[in-house]
Amino acid sequence: MPYRDRTAQLEALLDERILILDGAMGTQIQALKFDEAAIRGERFVDHDRDLKNFADILCLTHPAEITAIHRRYLEAGADIVETNTFGASRVGMDEFNLPLSLVQEINAAAVQCARQACEEISERTLNRPRFVAGSIGPTTKQTAISTKVDDASYRGTTFAEMSASYYAQVAALVEAGVDILMPETVIDTLNLKACLFAIDRYFSETGNRVPVMISGTFDKGGGTFVSGQEIEAFWIAVSHFPVLSVGMNCALGPELMRPHLETLQQISPARISCHPNAGLPNEMGHYDLGPAEMAQMIGEFADAGWLNIVGGCCGTTPEHIAAISQRVGKVRPHRPHDVPHRFQLSGTRPMTLRPESNFLMIGERTNVTGSRKFARLVKDESYEEAIEIARSQIEGGANVIDINMDEGLLDSEAVMTKYLRLIAGEHDIAAVPVMIDSSKWSVLEAGLQAVQGKSIVNSISLKDGEQEFLRRARLCRQYGAAVVVMAFDEQGQAADEANKVRICQRAYKLLTEQAAFPPEDIVFDPNILTVATGIEEHNNYALDFINATRKIKQLCPGAHVSGGVSNVSFSFRGNEVVREAINAVFLYHAVQAGLDMGIVNAGQLAVYEDIEPRLKSLVEDVILNRSPDATERLVEYAETVKGKTGESASADEQWRSGPVEDRLQHALLKGIVKHIDEDAEEARQKYATCLQIIEGPLMDGMSIVGDLFGAGKMFLPQVVKSARVMKKAVAYLTPFMEAEKEAAGTAGQPRAKVLLATVKGDVHDIGKNIVGVVMGCNNFQVIDLGVMVSCERILEAALEHDVDIIGLSGLITPSLDEMVHVARELRRTGSDKPLLIGGATTSPKHTAVKIAPCFDQAVVHVLDASRSVGVVEKLISAENRPSFEAENRKLQAQLVASYEQRQAIPLVSFSQACTKRFRCNWSQVDIPVPQFTGTRVLENFSLDELRSFIDWSPFFLTWELKGKYPRIFEDPTVGAEAKRLFDDAQTLLDQIIREKSLQAQGVYGFFPAASDGEDIIVFADETRQREACRFHGLRQQWERKGQDKFYSLSDFIAPRESGRKDYLGAFAVTTGVGCDELAARFEADHDDFNSIMAKALADRLAEAFAECLHARARQEWGYGKSETLSATDLIAEKYRGIRPAPGYPAQPDHTEKETLFFLLDAEAQTGIQLTESFAMHPAASVCGLYFAHPGARYFALDRISREQVEDYARRKGMTLAEVERWLSPHLGYEPPS
Repeated sequence: MPYRDRTAQLEALLDERILILDGAMGTQIQALKFDEAAIRGERFVDHDRDLKNFADILCLTHPAEITAIHRRYLEAGADIVETNTFGASRVGMDEFNLPLSLVQEINAAAVQCARQACEEISERTLNRPRFVAGSIGPTTKQTAISTKVDDASYRGTTFAEMSASYYAQVAALVEAGVDILMPETVIDTLNLKACLFAIDRYFSETGNRVPVMISGTFDKGGGTFVSGQEIEAFWIAVSHFPVLSVGMNCALGPELMRPHLETLQQISPARISCHPNAGLPNEMGHYDLGPAEMAQMIGEFADAGWLNIVGGCCGTTPEHIAAISQRVGKVRPHRPHDVPHRFQLSGTRPMTLRPESNFLMIGERTNVTGSRKFARLVKDESYEEAIEIARSQIEGGANVIDINMDEGLLDSEAVMTKYLRLIAGEHDIAAVPVMIDSSKWSVLEAGLQAVQGKSIVNSISLKDGEQEFLRRARLCRQYGAAVVVMAFDEQGQAADEANKVRICQRAYKLLTEQAAFPPEDIVFDPNILTVATGIEEHNNYALDFINATRKIKQLCPGAHVSGGVSNVSFSFRGNEVVREAINAVFLYHAVQAGLDMGIVNAGQLAVYEDIEPRLKSLVEDVILNRSPDATERLVEYAETVKGKTGESASADEQWRSGPVEDRLQHALLKGIVKHIDEDAEEARQKYATCLQIIEGPLMDGMSIVGDLFGAGKMFLPQVVKSARVMKKAVAYLTPFMEAEKEAAGTAGQPRAKVLLATVKGDVHDIGKNIVGVVMGCNNFQVIDLGVMVSCERILEAALEHDVDIIGLSGLITPSLDEMVHVARELRRTGSDKPLLIGGATTSPKHTAVKIAPCFDQAVVHVLDASRSVGVVEKLISAENRPSFEAENRKLQAQLVASYEQRQAIPLVSFSQACTKRFRCNWSQVDIPVPQFTGTRVLENFSLDELRSFIDWSPFFLTWELKGKYPRIFEDPTVGAEAKRLFDDAQTLLDQIIREKSLQAQGVYGFFPAASDGEDIIVFADETRQREACRFHGLRQQWERKGQDKFYSLSDFIAPRESGRKDYLGAFAVTTGVGCDELAARFEADHDDFNSIMAKALADRLAEAFAECLHARARQEWGYGKSETLSATDLIAEKYRGIRPAPGYPAQPDHTEKETLFFLLDAEAQTGIQLTESFAMHPAASVCGLYFAHPGARYFALDRISREQVEDYARRKGMTLAEVERWLSPHLGYEPPS
């Protein structure tokens, strides 16, 4: 069967229901009990290798058996069957010594087996299409990790070899007629990236395109099975590729897969699939999870709204698939959701630059051009020590490490590859994303082929012209990388503000409009140049950068700004005191202007607030160019501190003369551990207990650190250093606290067990550790699970240790959502343990509003460590617990009420919104009378007449050409292609009109109507005595600033009590009749271009029909008779009246289409059908209502209150749950789960 693109059909079905994937092919093949001879058949009887483990060969030797397996899964309820091609790639077949020519033959035969079964079953169930997915396995070779214990840089294959291997398999599968490509059982993300690179190349080179499903394999802890990449990091690494779905399969049964699947559906905007094993294998290697039990577990996933596609992997059978199909058959599918467009990178862990992020540090010392030590180590091949440089940068607080191997005597491509492979084997370093830094494209590409996560390329520029710039940008996108764009063009490097902004703005336009590059993945480097050089034209360099940063952020929305910070102070190299001060002052002002990240020595950065005042003033004069003699004065000062280091300045012994409390505070602020033991001992001699030291001067110092961090005057590396000082102090005091407990007679007699954990995704544990210390001091047994603790581990440990209390901690914002998740899981598993919530981002209000409602036991926010003991004492006391919980519930109820009243975007009450409705003087409003009432049918409406109403701009977007018609023809890059495409469209449109290949069918009408509150009554006739139907309106409640009206569509129809006779119009049109047949005809001739073109033209004609019919309706209704509007004016909607559609912003409830179709008898009159999800078929269809009121306007409903939802449910005769499901994106409250 030739290639065909069934994406639209698949997506429509996925919007309607959960699709069923088949079960294990291997399990069914094993059941055949074929021996080696049987598998070989006659054809391969003399082959020199065993083939028993290459089941794909059965597509050639026993195709009937493979077809029968597919048939059994289809009969069990599968919508999608996977081809028996898991290992049928060049690399996959290598171990079996089979000729490469068999790749095409095996894949084609496998597709034929699956297609034959699908066609047989489809003939029995004509209304249920079946699909063939081409299975692409990971092979036994890895690119992300070494498989040799003695050589961490070894790889069994290369990215290029894997990509070529996948390309051949992809070509064979697509050209044999698969409907879907499915790289699955992904255990190595770099292998998957090579596969996606190959798929993208095949699509681009051939024009063939089918949807792609990807499915990873994760271990119990949530890391890819071989390369250890966390789920979110995995998704970030491949999210550049447009997929039909992302999911997981194999390795785990449904119960262990549950938390990972929940995470995936939260972080990805794609559709979600899963096909788990039938549990874990028993001692004999068999799978014991039966069909009914497995179906029930998977049914819970579906009920939670997590699934779009579901099936089975190892151990599953047709009986499993039948049970799963039955269980999820009537459950609504997962609704893909938008996720914030943020700058994200990944190593084995994710890295996200969030709005509240302070500054992203890029470590600079793994750069042979910037670090003599690193260069020497690399040249000497002292890689173990070179790896330690990377580790020290991360320990110093670097979020990303910049790696540069540009040195004339090095084989830069080979060395870059080797170093990246080596650090991939270091767990702590591999967690962090990398910046691949080189001035040579070949080195950048070598680096891109060696990292499994999402990296950032440093850099590309316009230096070599637009064509090369775009070529490299597109390749970076294909590899899944973000890019640093230097402010450098054909004329050279930008030095002043104007040129920095000009070049960056030009690059932004090229990247976003011609390379489809997401703005959030663009990082501009407007060149940080050296100041204080003594050359006058250099004096404004720092200020130019700062000002340019501010403008670039304004003119290039979504993009980011970075730079090499140490460049600014290069003129003072050798004088660390001044140099660190310049870097810190520059960084402070640049961050205020919008600098998002920078390449710095993460281990050496002065605190802006603590720079000696005179030095700070001198440096700011230089940075901000405030004085013509600024450089001269700074040079004079520099002589006075020459020879000192930044550290010696920070550790000036003068601070040692103050009181111990001041010394502890100073050590915390500066990150100085040198004297912490002696200061802690002095404090111990002064204070009655060690606990008083922790809760007193140490906590006071950390509070100041937090304030400075929040104000942007300290950066994360400095906070990390402060935390180490705190930990060291606590570690010193801990043995003495144990002795204090023993002396008090409380040792060895724990009063209760308290489990503490920093939740998954968060590595901050200072507060938690302090709580643990305080708890221990008060004779509670603490089970501290550490940081990054998964929900399932928390649940397991709580049961294992039979704890009395569970405490969750977190510092970063995403931890809040993870705490909600843990609370829900505690409820689901029936836990009866109280839950404590603490950490810097937590609050009593968030706990009350978001976490407490998810758990049936006490959920208590603990403000700080000093209060934790009192809370726990009350919760373990049978006497005090009831009153404490009652008081906590009362407080949380008050907090919930306060939250609801003070939301940042307030919702007025429904009654208030009704009171502030759009009003007019109905006695004065012009209400024209239409020429007729009832409906009129338009059969075979002239396509030639519709031609002049076509809005061509969206047509070009369909073909990924961006630009407004007709200006797009003048575009220097896409103009010529756009014109050719337009001419081709005209040719086909002429043919369609001449041959009447498409039919335009429509129905429209005008009906006597009146508003009744939020409803619009449509009367059966002009007597207005009998209702034909009602349209149900929804009213705005979102109170925007200055808003004094809250709209509903019913506002534009005269109320019954007004005495005025008003009307409502309605329409439904399609130009899609015949489109499927026309496209199929082209596909049969292998003319994919015209197949796609036919569908694109049908869509444009449908919109044109709606616009044309609206113009006619305005004429026949009377209020448009004086119009003299051009086609451009019509597209710009420069006319009176509106034509809103159900499912769109003013009335987002798609179920209202049912009433519209009833009123117009649209299905009988036009052939348009509504699916169970109220989508229209043919797809090239439009429907809506006509409003003639001169004040009618389009508006967006946005969020609404439960009060209105309940009223709406009552008016529509639906349950509240049904309405909440249809309106879920617009609910201004959380419905019960």
